Amino acid sequence: MRPSDPQSPITTFLRQTLPFSDLPAEAVSHLARQATVDFFPQGTRIFTRGKSEISHLLVIQKGAIKLFVEENSATRLVDIRGEGASVGAVCLFHGTHATMDAEALEDTFVVAIPRGVFLETMARHPELTQFYLKTLAQGALDRAFEDIRHRPAVGGSETTLPLFTQKLVDLIHRPPVTVPLGTTIQTAAREMLRHGTGSLLFREPSGGICGIITDTDLRKALAFGMDSQAPAETIMSTPVRTLPHSATCFDALTTMMAESIHHLAVERDGEILGVISSHDLLVVQGRSPLALFQDIASQGTFEGLYPIHGRIPAVVRTLIREGAKAGHITRLIAILNDHIVIRLLELLTAEIGPSPVPYVWILMGSEGRQEQTFSTDQDNALISADVSEDFVARAGEVYFQALTSRMEGHLLRCGIPRCPAQMMAVNPQWRGSLGHWKARVDRWRTSPEPTEVLQSSVFFDFRPLHGRLRLGMELRDHITTSCAGQAVFLRHLAAEAVRSRPPLTFFKGFVVEKDGQHKNALDIKTRGLLPFLDFARVMALYHGIPAAGTLSRLDALHAGGHISRDLYSETREAFEFLLHLRLVRQLEQVEAGQQPHNYLDPNALTALEKRTLREAFGLVSALHEVLRDTFHLRL
Repeated sequence: MRPSDPQSPITTFLRQTLPFSDLPAEAVSHLARQATVDFFPQGTRIFTRGKSEISHLLVIQKGAIKLFVEENSATRLVDIRGEGASVGAVCLFHGTHATMDAEALEDTFVVAIPRGVFLETMARHPELTQFYLKTLAQGALDRAFEDIRHRPAVGGSETTLPLFTQKLVDLIHRPPVTVPLGTTIQTAAREMLRHGTGSLLFREPSGGICGIITDTDLRKALAFGMDSQAPAETIMSTPVRTLPHSATCFDALTTMMAESIHHLAVERDGEILGVISSHDLLVVQGRSPLALFQDIASQGTFEGLYPIHGRIPAVVRTLIREGAKAGHITRLIAILNDHIVIRLLELLTAEIGPSPVPYVWILMGSEGRQEQTFSTDQDNALISADVSEDFVARAGEVYFQALTSRMEGHLLRCGIPRCPAQMMAVNPQWRGSLGHWKARVDRWRTSPEPTEVLQSSVFFDFRPLHGRLRLGMELRDHITTSCAGQAVFLRHLAAEAVRSRPPLTFFKGFVVEKDGQHKNALDIKTRGLLPFLDFARVMALYHGIPAAGTLSRLDALHAGGHISRDLYSETREAFEFLLHLRLVRQLEQVEAGQQPHNYLDPNALTALEKRTLREAFGLVSALHEVLRDTFHLRL
């Protein structure tokens, strides 16, 4: 079917995808006639930062694209775009090369709209321009800020929107750093480094402010090979754009967008009070994962970290609206929580001193699998290095008791509750030397007690996070090699897994709670997600796969030929659907001021959600059949 056909797949897709769905039918048809469908296999590098010329807007039809930056041999994740999201808009606006690296996270189909056609359509339809304008500092201004401004909170009260109400003066925490005209580029760079600021103002002999340079200006000067002893005013911008102290953050945001600038001076009665950046506005907006990463890293106190966890739901809401898949979102939630935990441990180390024994802090359960939603509790443990001297080991235990007890309290104040089963490093049972943990794993493997089967299931999903990471990796290698092919031990885990029956009646109705607080509701974690978790874990251990995440385990099982392609694709899709359903329902609970939980009312689901949920639950029987055949559970 040709794209010019009004019922072509491209036309249909664009009519169902924001912002094109808001355009007149003839505008959508015009775009569709000029657009093409491209395919990028998983792992394909789509753009390379600074090199790739952006000639098309890419609208993701199926799949996902990872945006990242490679700097100093490290990779920094910027964003993950899912179905319905766009890539390349900012570069098309400015006619620049790619500002980030882009890679297909999975097999991905995109609708590619030529730059000229896209810009022409934007010129004719201002609503398209408004949708795509993004904060220039990060290339990611919230695409839907107009929607947020008018959207009421779930509970019915008005949503607090600091972007539209907070005054610029509230963002000023220190006076501006100024230097006289004639200051060299090198001296200016040293002043910015000394004061830890991203901008510098220049003052005239009369005292007036006449220009500004930023860290971006300095990077450009270095890239162009400018003489470090040249006057810094040769790279400064003038005049300095100012806004009154009474202006709102929204005023600053629109000014930056309209004038393509990253910094604004805030003035009162002719006096410059300070300088704000687009990053400051991202932090106020509280909806950018990158903004939260940066905010976590910049915190120098425990008190500064406590409220940050509560800002994650706003980020998740944005990602869901952007079309990101549940697996990507829960991974980002995990990364944000990782940063909080790491920063807490760094601050604790500064407070109580370094450990006398090297250790690694590990995360277990959903934290270890990077499948966290909003009802995650503290599942952590500690692995210390083996030491030969008893007094060193005793000193280490005293230190670890102090560290973990403080850590438990700080995590609690961050909004992360204690584990009801006490599977936390503060419990001496969940910390020990590498040798201790290896022996414990071997005991689980050779003579498992019923309670230890449950404990091993949680522990086998662990992931090393902070400290001597090699200790965690060595234990993971031990688990992988010692459990592979161990049918006797894994048979216990498999037998436990098949006990969980699909929550469907004979006539495909849902099995719900009969009484109690969650009467007529369905436990989507225990009855829905758990069978998929158990299947992936047991099969991965049996086949010597070291991955901890459910999706990663399924990917490896399929790649190794251990499960069929059909079972793999159906299982992956069903798991992501259940995870997404849980995530969205918990987000609604959080936004309504409720404590998030794992129960949902099937009657509140759409017809399509109910049908898909039944299909997902129906797949559990097929997974159990594989486990019964693999571990001879029919005997």
